[in-house]
Order: sequence, then structure tokens, then C-alpha cells
Amino acid sequence: MKIKVERKWKKDTYTIGKMYVNGVEFGDTIEDKDRGLSLSMGLDAIKAGKVYGQTAIPTGKYEVKLTYSPKFAKNTWGKRYKGMVPQIMNVPAYEGVRIHPFNTAEESYGCIAVGKNSVKGKVLQATQYYYKLMDNYILPAAKKGERIELEIV
Repeated sequence: MKIKVERKWKKDTYTIGKMYVNGVEFGDTIEDKDRGLSLSMGLDAIKAGKVYGQTAIPTGKYEVKLTYSPKFAKNTWGKRYKGMVPQIMNVPAYEGVRIHPFNTAEESYGCIAVGKNSVKGKVLQATQYYYKLMDNYILPAAKKGERIELEIV
């Protein structure tokens, strides 16, 4: 399974993009500010360009795995999946980066939310989009043992 996030609108405090699942447009995304980081940079360059809690993860390709999150297991949307949340693996200079519901970049800390960008600087309906992503794509792929790949461009 392939998820692609195409960063479209790079603003001073947030980034709005489009998410595609297996080549089909799925929804809008919100992330922290894109500071031009890329996996092709060295770890030291990524660390130097990162502002904690305010920087989108580097562009590039990542594996996504369902992992348990004690933090999110307490949320209503997290309980639905017994705390299992898509984690973006091996992000240099970041820890615990996930795809989960939220509305603004201030809630991101490097994570990605999908929803509908109908208000400037936000995505709305994030929980509904998250359920659709989980139920129709991520859970079925995980149950089949299929590799889930995320590409950010």
C-alpha cells in the first residue's frame, strides 16, 4: 500500500498538502512548517534545520507500521483501535511520529493529520478521515502483512 503526501501550501507556521492512497486523492493534510528538510541530507543537517515541535518531517520515503501508543490509547479515536496508531518509522532526529487526527499545526509535533482544508490553516473532519483511512486502507493492509509506504514530496 502506498500513501503519498504532496506538500502544496507552505506557510510560516504550517504546511497544507494533499494525501493520495494508492494513487487516488484521499484528503488534505496538515503538518508543521516545512523547513526544506530531506532524507537525502545528513543527520546533522536535519538536526540543525529542525525547530522542536514546529518542523515537518523531512521529505522522502518511510515505512508505516501500526504500533501501540499509550498516549493515544486513551483518546476516543485511539480506543476504537485499542491504541494501535500508524507510526512513521525511522524519521531521523524525530521520535514517535504518527498519522493521527488533529486540526492545527500547533497540535502536530511532526505528525500528520488528514481531513478537509476548508478553513485557512486547519483541517476539519480529521477524525472521520482518520477512521476512513484506518478502516479502508491501513488495517486491511496490515492484516494482509502488506508493506505500507509513505512518500512525502
